[in-house]
Amino acid sequence: MENQQLQQQKLASFARGQGNLYPAYIDRAHNAEVWDVEGNRYLDLGTGIAVCNTGHSHPKVVAAAVEQMQRFSHSCVMVNPYPQAVHLAEKLTQIAPGNSDKKAVFVTTGAEAVENCVKIARAFTGRRGVIAFNGGFHGRTNLTMALTGKVIPYKHLFGPFASDIYHAPYPCELHKVSIQDSLKALTNLFKVDIAPCDVAAIIVEPVQGEGGFYGAPAQFLRALRALCDEHGIVLIADEIQTGFGRTGKMFAFEHAEVEADLMTMAKGIAGGFPIAAVVGKANIMDAPLPGGLGGTYGGSPVGCAAALAVLEVIEEERLIDRANEVGTQFQTSLSMLQNEFPALIAEVRQYGAMIAIELCHDGDPSKANVELTQLLISKAQEAGLIILACGFYGNVIRFLPPLTMTPDHVDEALEKFTELFRHCVRG
Repeated sequence: MENQQLQQQKLASFARGQGNLYPAYIDRAHNAEVWDVEGNRYLDLGTGIAVCNTGHSHPKVVAAAVEQMQRFSHSCVMVNPYPQAVHLAEKLTQIAPGNSDKKAVFVTTGAEAVENCVKIARAFTGRRGVIAFNGGFHGRTNLTMALTGKVIPYKHLFGPFASDIYHAPYPCELHKVSIQDSLKALTNLFKVDIAPCDVAAIIVEPVQGEGGFYGAPAQFLRALRALCDEHGIVLIADEIQTGFGRTGKMFAFEHAEVEADLMTMAKGIAGGFPIAAVVGKANIMDAPLPGGLGGTYGGSPVGCAAALAVLEVIEEERLIDRANEVGTQFQTSLSMLQNEFPALIAEVRQYGAMIAIELCHDGDPSKANVELTQLLISKAQEAGLIILACGFYGNVIRFLPPLTMTPDHVDEALEKFTELFRHCVRG
C-alpha cells in the first residue's frame, strides 16, 4: 500500500482536527531511522515529539514490554496493583529533583498529569487560582487548554474554558521580555486580578515546548520558588517535554537547582508506551482523599515495565551525557548555518538534545519568518528528514533527536538539513 492511498483513506475516515504533518506512513523504525510503507528512509529528528528518547524500538524496552504482555496487560492499578507500578513509583520518587520525601500517582497522558497537578494543588491549598505563562503548552483538555498560552490552533473554537486561570509573560531575552518584566507582571496580577492568598499554583515549563524552546533563566525559576514560598503557592514544573535526559539533566529544573512542589512526567518516560505521572512532595501529594486521583488505564503494567527499562537504558548508556554530546553537534552545525544566513536565523537555542532555530526576516527577531518555516517542513520529507515546527509566532524549527542517535547519523541529518535549508532559501 502506498503513502498517497493511505493518506486518502485517512482523510476520509479521520476527523480533520487530527491532522498529520507528513503523508508518510511508517512501516518500521530503529533508533533514529524510520522507513515508510514504500521503503523510503528518514532520519527522525522529532522522535514522536520527544517521546522516543531511547530511540525507536530499543531492544531492552521491547523485551520488557513483550515479557509483561505475556504475563498480563491490565488489571487496573486501583483494583489489583502489581509490582511494576510500585517499583516505578519508587524509582521516579528517587530521581525527582530535591531532597523532600516524594510520592507519585500514575495517569495515561501528559494533559492528565497537568490536570492532576492542579487538583492536588487545589486540594492542598484550598485555593482556586492557577497562573501559567504566555506561550506555554500544557495539553488539549478543557482545563489544560485554559492553561495553554496560545490560541491557534489549540484554543480556537473550543471555549468556554475553565475559570480562575491567569497568564503572565514568560521571560525571553530575544524578544525583550526580561525576568523583571515577568515578575512585575505577576505582582500586577496579584494587585489587579487575584490575591496571592487565592492562588493555588503556578505552573511553568523550564523550557517551553510548543512555545518555541525558550529556556527559563535559572534566576527566574529561583525567583518563582521564592515567590511561591512567600505566599504558600504550589510550584508545578511541567517537565513533560524536558524530562528523562532530554536537556542534559534527568529533569530540566535541575539546571537551576530548584525543587518544585509537583512535577509532571510523560513523553520520554516509557519509549513510546502511553503512561504519565505526577511526582511531588509527599505531604502535598497526599492532600486528595482516596479515590480522588486515578484512571482506568493509569499506570499500565506494560507502560510501567517499559518505563523501568527506559530508566535502565538511560543509566547504562549514559544518555544524559549523550544528550549533551548530540546537542553540541547540532549547536556547532546550526551556528555555522546561522553565520551563513544571519538575516534569516535570529537565534540557535540548545539545551542538551533540545535544539531550535528561530527564523526571521532581515535579521530582525520581531519579523517572524513563518513562510520559510513552513517551506522547510513541507520539503523535509523529500530530504529524508522528520523535523517539527513550533513557536509562539510559528517560526521555529525544533530538533528532538533520540539521545541514542549515533554521531554518524547526527552528521548525516545535519548535512541533509543544511542542504535543505540552502535549497529552500536559494531555490
